[in-house]
Amino acid sequence: MTILETMTTEATDTAIDLDHRHVAHNYSPLPVVAAGAEGAWITDIEGRRYLDCLAAYSAVNFGHRNPEVTATAHAQLDAVTLVSRAFHSDRLAPFCAALAGLCGKDMVLPMNSGAEAVESGIKVARKWGVDVKGVEDPESSNIVVARNNFHGRTTTIISFSDDDTARRGFGPYTPGFRSVPFGDAAAMADVVDENTVAVLLEPIQGEAGIIVPPDDYLPRVRALCTDRNVLMIADEIQSGLARTGRTFACDHWDVVPDVYLLGKALGGGVVPLSAVVADRDVLEVLHPGEHGSTFGGNPLAAAIGSTVVEILRRGEFQTRSTELGAHLHSRLRELIGRGVVEVRGKGLWAGVDIDPVHGSGKQISRMLADRGVLVKDTHGSTLRFAPPLVITADEIDWAVHLLGEVLAETA
Repeated sequence: MTILETMTTEATDTAIDLDHRHVAHNYSPLPVVAAGAEGAWITDIEGRRYLDCLAAYSAVNFGHRNPEVTATAHAQLDAVTLVSRAFHSDRLAPFCAALAGLCGKDMVLPMNSGAEAVESGIKVARKWGVDVKGVEDPESSNIVVARNNFHGRTTTIISFSDDDTARRGFGPYTPGFRSVPFGDAAAMADVVDENTVAVLLEPIQGEAGIIVPPDDYLPRVRALCTDRNVLMIADEIQSGLARTGRTFACDHWDVVPDVYLLGKALGGGVVPLSAVVADRDVLEVLHPGEHGSTFGGNPLAAAIGSTVVEILRRGEFQTRSTELGAHLHSRLRELIGRGVVEVRGKGLWAGVDIDPVHGSGKQISRMLADRGVLVKDTHGSTLRFAPPLVITADEIDWAVHLLGEVLAETA
């Protein structure tokens, strides 16, 4: 090892040690210290480059430092960034109009994080249940969710999570939720009653391992919600905004929910920006003082969100995700029987189940990081591939080749 290599290794170790001592341990990151990024690549503090196949859990769909997004951010920084909702801003209404149009809805409730959007959607559904559906006793209202869901980690959301790590020790839990198996429309129909105000689903379950439902599932859920006068809420925070090859994952099944929950890529990989998008008869149940956010819909985020909507309107990233996603899935399926058990997903979003004899998902992801490819594990033996949509076919080939090398080495 050269003196320079020793120094740079010490720099990484020092940065990780500082992180460990001063940053709350709510994540278990790979030993990579990012110092720069562009497109589909991240550069660490030692100058080593890594192909990013996670894209910040789909928050960086359009690439790190996307030129259109960063140009908008720079320009807005020279104008105004935050006034709160105590005043109007010249950026908020155009953003909400554009996003509502993209979704085919009337109104937008802007928030910041994905979990905030989910919490806001839950509040809206409960208020709609009382004001519009006419649930007589609000304490009896319920929302039906799917097992193995992931909608965030706030107190209310973990109350209907199956993830023991996220739940254990954080009770008491919020009541009012009923959980049924994902993909089972009949089971859902059995628990929806006169006090059900909403069904809350990920069209494709992300954290569970990129689980794609049967083709008849979402259409049957849509029909059930219409028949029973229940809001269908689609959490498209990870699956939406071109990730699966369509603007929204629901589009694969020609399903239009009553409420879209959006986040992550909506902020262009620059700022936190989320939204609840629905028609007027749903979102007008909110009145001044009933819900709010100081930073929700701030001018900087709204300007960036408008640029993201314009990018999505052009359709180029939906096309890239469709075409390159087919290539990614084809290449990954070549590893089935060679350390890979199953490959699932749509577009540039894949869940790859690793045969445990080769090691855990975390072990495989660390070995890939050593070779310059960044992925993240979930549920023990599953790797998630969700690269920025600017990735190329050659880069996909390189990443899959290195995965094959790791699996061969651990056989």
